[in-house]
Amino acid sequence: MASGALQVRQRRHLRLVREGDRAPARLRERTRPVERLRNSPAAVLLIGSTALLTIIGLVMVLSASSVSSYAQYGSSFLFFKRQALYAVVGTAALVATAHIRYRAWQRLWVPLLAVTAALLLLVLHPGAGTVAGGSARWIALGPVTVQPSELAKLAVVTFAAAVMVKKQKHLDEPLHLAMPLLPVLAAVCGLVLLQPDLGTAVLIAGIAGVVVYVAGVRLRYLATSVLLGGVLAGALVLSHHYQRVRLLAFLHPWKDPMNTGYQVVQSLMGLGSGGLFGVGLGASRQKWMYIPNAHTDFIFSILGEELGLIGELVVLVLFGILLYAGIRIAVRAPDSYGRLVAAGITGWLGLQTLVNLGTVTGLVPVTGVPLPLVSFGGSSLVVTLAAIGILVNIGRAPPRPAARRTRR
Repeated sequence: MASGALQVRQRRHLRLVREGDRAPARLRERTRPVERLRNSPAAVLLIGSTALLTIIGLVMVLSASSVSSYAQYGSSFLFFKRQALYAVVGTAALVATAHIRYRAWQRLWVPLLAVTAALLLLVLHPGAGTVAGGSARWIALGPVTVQPSELAKLAVVTFAAAVMVKKQKHLDEPLHLAMPLLPVLAAVCGLVLLQPDLGTAVLIAGIAGVVVYVAGVRLRYLATSVLLGGVLAGALVLSHHYQRVRLLAFLHPWKDPMNTGYQVVQSLMGLGSGGLFGVGLGASRQKWMYIPNAHTDFIFSILGEELGLIGELVVLVLFGILLYAGIRIAVRAPDSYGRLVAAGITGWLGLQTLVNLGTVTGLVPVTGVPLPLVSFGGSSLVVTLAAIGILVNIGRAPPRPAARRTRR
């Protein structure tokens, strides 16, 4: 019996030897995603910084919203529980997009943009859109609200990248480049402006500008577009009373600290009172109804007050690592589409971070743009994590050197 079993094992061993490396190959196929992730330090940095910023965001949402949440709903944990749920959904979205080949978005941008446009139209309908703070930006689905303008950022990135890949041979023809990029971008930004949400509309235009710049369009064309867009944005601001008031308050917040400059003044007081080490986690005074939207747009002010300059620098370093990883992934992307999508997502995260930090420090007008991964907001968190998943997928792809284009 023993000799029979030995012969069976010997025959099995000989069969494996004849098959060569097929069994090890199958094992390598199973572990390939893990190996690719280990071989991509940028993707590891991206995931690590994203996870830490999301955790910090959960902690700060709990702290910043505890007072207002208890005053309005009788529970200090309402917004925290919602944000935790959004984080779980967003993590699932990140895992899903990280396993979808990024080249699929070169075709998926069509339905994604169509759904986004339909939602942007729906939010303007009085029976569907939810108005808050004078703007109709959300669609209520039971206890959950959806903000279509957040999805528009991802849709514009995938759309602009797909268009610019097809236009690589026509980068010296501005009229050819403009179609269909400018009409579609104008339509999306126009629908966002009708909410009204000037800050997000400008941010979406900036994201498209990053994609176009990385694609290799001449700087003079970009400068002309920025100039015309700036003139148009300035005209829109001056034509609306509340936006004009915001601009004037940004220029002189201390001139009317109890009215038009109230948010900026209270934000600066929160940042300044934190000192080097802060007043302690949960011990903020400004969150006691002094700073409006303490857990959303101005959460960095509460963070600075409670954790001080040290906490602020930690968050800034994490954002720096995230952006560095995104840039590395864009540079090492296997093809033009991957490079443009990675650059667009990285530019989106960088511009949104700068706009939010500029708002809380009084360097730019109050725009209502959240801090990525940290501010409260389900649509923002889920869509941002999904976009980071696309970055991870690009980072896991084997790099291929890309030809450089000389700008003139």
